[in-house]
Amino acid sequence: MNKYIGVVLLFALFSCNSATENGDQTQDSTAVNVDSNSTNIALKDTKVQEIYNNYIILKDALVASNFEKAGPAANDLSNKLAVYEGCENTALISQKIGAAKNIADQRKDFTNLNADLIALFKHADLNAGTIYVQRCPMANNGDGGEWLASEKQIQNPYYGDEMMDCGAVLEEIHAK
Repeated sequence: MNKYIGVVLLFALFSCNSATENGDQTQDSTAVNVDSNSTNIALKDTKVQEIYNNYIILKDALVASNFEKAGPAANDLSNKLAVYEGCENTALISQKIGAAKNIADQRKDFTNLNADLIALFKHADLNAGTIYVQRCPMANNGDGGEWLASEKQIQNPYYGDEMMDCGAVLEEIHAK
């Protein structure tokens, strides 16, 4: 199992952050105003900010167990990821969430989406706020599942109201 996790992490590091490493993306030197869903998070790159904002909308829909909102949110996120160099494969994962037939399938694919996006945001230029990497050890039949949040309080997207506060903060990504 540890080999599998190691391979997934390596894949994630290279899949959705290659543009960051290459320096090929366009960056805006001013912080982007964020919507209420992403509280006080300000990322230097406007495209990465949009990805984060759309991700939080999807995560919040899963927290609320709102299948009808999660699908369109995943499709919006997919559109943002598709135009960000290096995230094309991650866009396909998000698209799969959007096409899922039930919330259980959305949550299952959310795990794969997070592997890529956590790596992206760990390498992003954060101007303000803290992004929390959180984990529920019971998600995915006991294999666990991670997600990103703008707040330290656990709100579990894998179980929603069934186990809203199941999880812990693994890591904090701070502004540099």
